Amino acid sequence: MSRVLAVDDTRALRVMLADCLKKGGHEVYVAADGIEALEKLREHKPDIVITDLNMPRMNGLDFIEAARKEQEGKSLPMLLLTTETAQALKDRAKAVKATGWLTKPFDPNQILSLVDQLA
Repeated sequence: MSRVLAVDDTRALRVMLADCLKKGGHEVYVAADGIEALEKLREHKPDIVITDLNMPRMNGLDFIEAARKEQEGKSLPMLLLTTETAQALKDRAKAVKATGWLTKPFDPNQILSLVDQLA
């Protein structure tokens, strides 16, 4: 069982993602934006993070960049889950050392498989 931090500003998506991960046997923590996610990262020390890109207060890319500076986030697998497909955003994701890029709507089997592989 892995500890997964799921970050998305859309409540319905957070619930769907958390349900999917819990059914896969994982312990799930949720956050609504990057600021809250940094607090949860320090508090719960997850094994993997799945984060949305576009969020208020702090977006997913800024969150990953900030998390990489934290002891808990240095080598943590962090996946972006987004509707965005722009190459410039994917390039920035590489620059901040995102582990991967997934597009919404997500495939529950793909998410669970990636968590099992990476966490």
